[in-house]
Parts: sequence; structure tokens; C-alpha cells
Amino acid sequence: MVVSSDVHERRWLILGIMSLSLIVVMLNNVTLNVALPELSKDLKADNTELQWIVDAYALIFGGTLLVMGALGDRYGRKRALQLGLILVGLASVSAGFFADSSSEVILARGLMGFGAALVMPATLSIVIVVFPPEERGRAIGIWTMMAGIGAPIGLLVGGWAVENYDWQMVFLINVPIITLALILGLMFVPNSRDSQKRPLDPYGAILSVFALGSILYAIIEGPSLGWTSKEFVIIGLIGICLTYSFIKWEQKAKFPMLPINFFNSSGFTLGLIAISLASFVMFSFMFTQMLHFQLIRGHTALEASIRFLILPLGLMPAAANSDRLSRKFGSNNVVSFGLVLITLAMVIFTTIDINTEYLRLACIFFLLGFGMGLTMAPSTTIVMDSIPEDKAGVGSATNDASREIGGALGIAIGGSVLNEFYQRNMIVPNGLTESLGTVPMESFPAAMRIGGELLSEGNLLGMELIENAKLAFMEGMLASAKVMGIIALINAILVKLYMPKGILSDEDINN
Repeated sequence: MVVSSDVHERRWLILGIMSLSLIVVMLNNVTLNVALPELSKDLKADNTELQWIVDAYALIFGGTLLVMGALGDRYGRKRALQLGLILVGLASVSAGFFADSSSEVILARGLMGFGAALVMPATLSIVIVVFPPEERGRAIGIWTMMAGIGAPIGLLVGGWAVENYDWQMVFLINVPIITLALILGLMFVPNSRDSQKRPLDPYGAILSVFALGSILYAIIEGPSLGWTSKEFVIIGLIGICLTYSFIKWEQKAKFPMLPINFFNSSGFTLGLIAISLASFVMFSFMFTQMLHFQLIRGHTALEASIRFLILPLGLMPAAANSDRLSRKFGSNNVVSFGLVLITLAMVIFTTIDINTEYLRLACIFFLLGFGMGLTMAPSTTIVMDSIPEDKAGVGSATNDASREIGGALGIAIGGSVLNEFYQRNMIVPNGLTESLGTVPMESFPAAMRIGGELLSEGNLLGMELIENAKLAFMEGMLASAKVMGIIALINAILVKLYMPKGILSDEDINN
């Protein structure tokens, strides 16, 4: 697509509109998590229903990303963006004003995931199209910055909404943001599409939905089903077989939805791996720290969320300036250095204890955010530079899918490591073993709740139970951080050795 000069003139405004639209997607990834206790009481939802309220969004969002990106390429990225925002808005209004059962909230979350899958690939592909090559790295850095800060801001918004209003506000907060993004998008965002108007690949689309959906479902359900359970193994094998079938089909299809030869580019492949593993660390760390701040340190959801804001303060300047650093030092060096910083943050984190002051934790959060900014932005640029503009939607969707899979894996595996080490180290006081059984061993929140109830009854063994649970949790949390540090370090080595520099020099750009 050839972009007119007037579009180029308003490219920074368009980037702002895309950032606003992207925030909607990222907010809804996490905002509802902090509202689950209130929602559970109001709708009388059990644990399974609560899990599906969270998972419905992630499953449909991640499972349909490739298809939605392809539809945007074929029929117009602006149309995909606008339709996606409308779907998220309608679902938000429905859940906020009319939902009076958990099944209705689950349905609304699923529709929101479907809309988000249209929005997210469209935002990045529109940015790619409206910015000239010499400014694309900086624009992608800002897009990545907004994607990175979305989750911490989402926790803050969710905490604020629940503490000051109710769980419905978590949905309704979307409406004014979406309305503004729709109006601005309608006025200023150009439409773009695959200039060759290639036919769709319906068989590949179906395979991609079921392959991604199966893999995400297996990852999300792994901790509750058990990693060696029959159900997990079957679902995982189905996902692998469907993925293999998708690859074989795309290799022989005349008009493939996702040309497999994209993966022949080391930049494309290593960029996706770097994004996925960095997301693994970030989402795993955020998951454990919400528990840490609320259950160990006794903060409310809002207070805990505020303490996360140091992370985006590190991420924003790093992501926004990563393109200049990449031109000077090479993308592989910048990304690997960012991953080393993430590793260092995890190493320092393993030295904390229950009484560690927040200032030290804040420094760790800042270092982690800075490393994330240096990792995610250049990796995204490398991925998008490796594909033609006509496939920008699918390329963006692949980038987004790697982020979703990495994040889901991080929460699942990070949580499993935490739980495993918690159970190994948890000691139930002798006087409570017979009456409580294994409940405190299996669940840290349950141990804290039972300990509090015993204390309220004047039983001092409740304090011992709480202290033992806290110590066991800390062991699990630090073990999880060690796993994250190892993954970040392996990622840094792979990137350093195999990722291309991938950024044009200023002299090349000027020529």
C-alpha cells in the first residue's frame, strides 16, 4: 500500500490513537483478576466459574489472533480495528449493566476476547503502514511501551474500581476509552489492506484457531489438571498435532494465511522467541508479586497495584529509545543486554525476605521494566521488519500470539513452581494436623484464611500457621524467580548468538 503524504503528516496522532486502542486490550487481560472476590460474592460463582471468567478472554483472544490478523489484511485493518472496539464495548456494557450470572459474564468475556483479537494486530499493522522505515523502530518502541505498561495499569485500574465502586466498574471503565478511540479512529486513521487481495485461507484459519486454542487451554489448565494428568497430555498432544497439521497445510497452500517461510528468517524466529520468553518472565513475576503484596505484606488490591507502577517507569524510557540504541549497537546486543538486566533483577530478587523494604523491591521492579523495554521493542521491530507490509496484520498477530503464549506459560509454570516449593516447605503446627488435614499444605490463601480464623477465636496456633505459610510461600516465590532468571539468561545467549543486528544505520536510512 502507498501511504499519502497527509497520512504521514498525522502519523504521530495515529500512533496515539493506536496506543489508546491497545490499552483497551491490555487492560482487559488483567483488570478483572482483582475483582474476582467481589464478583464471586455477588454472583455466587464457584472456583471453576471464576477460572472460566478469566480464561474465556485469554483463550478466545489468543486462539483467534492469527485469523483476525488475516481478516484485517484482507478486508482492511481500520475496519478490523473499529469492529473489534465495538465488540469489546458492547460486551463491556452488557457485563457491566445486565449480567446477573457467572455464565453471562463468561459469555461477555469471550466476546471481549474476540474483539480484542481484531484490535491488537490491527494497531501494530497500521503503525507499520503509516510510518516510513526510518521512523518505524521508534514508533514500534512506543507501541511496545504501551503494550508493556498496559498490564500494570490494568491492575491499578482494577484495584481502583473495586475499592471505590464494584466489579461492574471493571467493565464500564472500557466504555469512555473505546468511545474516544472509535471517534478519533474514524476521523484520522486511514484504511489499508493487502494490495494483492489474496484469497483467504479458510482451512488454515480453522486449524490455527483450534491449534492455538488447544495449546493455550492446556497451558492454562495445566496447574489445575496436573502436568502429568491424562487430560493435560491428551489436550497437549491434540494441540501439537493440530499445529503440525497447520504447518504442513500452510507449506502447500497456494495462498497461505501465515507463510511458513517467514520462520526461515532468524530475525523473525528469534524475535518471537525473545518476546515469548520475556512475556513469560513478566507475567509470572506479576502473578507472584500480587500474591506477595496482598497476602504476605497485607496490602489491598489497589495498594498492591500502586507498587507495580515502578515497573512501567523503567519500561517506558527504555522502549521509547530502544531504536536509537539498536542503530548504534545492533538489535541483538540491545535485546540480549535487556535480557541480562532481567536476569540480574531476578538474581537480586532471590535475596529478599519477608522484611525487605519496598525501596529495594522498587529498584528490582525498575530494573526489570528497563530490561523489558530493551527486549520487547527491538524484538518486535525485528519481527515486523522481516515480513512484507501486505502481511503486516498476520505478522502482528503472530507477534501478539507469542506474547500471549509466553504470558500464559509464565503464569502457569511460575505458579506451579511456587506451589510445589510451598508444599515442600509448609509445616502445619502439630496441634492442627488432625483437624485441618492437608488443606493448609495445598493452598497458601487457605492457610492464611484459616490462620486468621483461629486467631480470631483466640487460638495462638493460628499465628504459627500464618508464619509457617508465609515462610513457605517465600521459598516458593524465590524458587519461581530463579526459574525466571534462568529462562531470561538462556534467552539472552540465544539472542546474542543468533539474532541479526537488524537495524539500518543512519547512513543507510539517509541514502
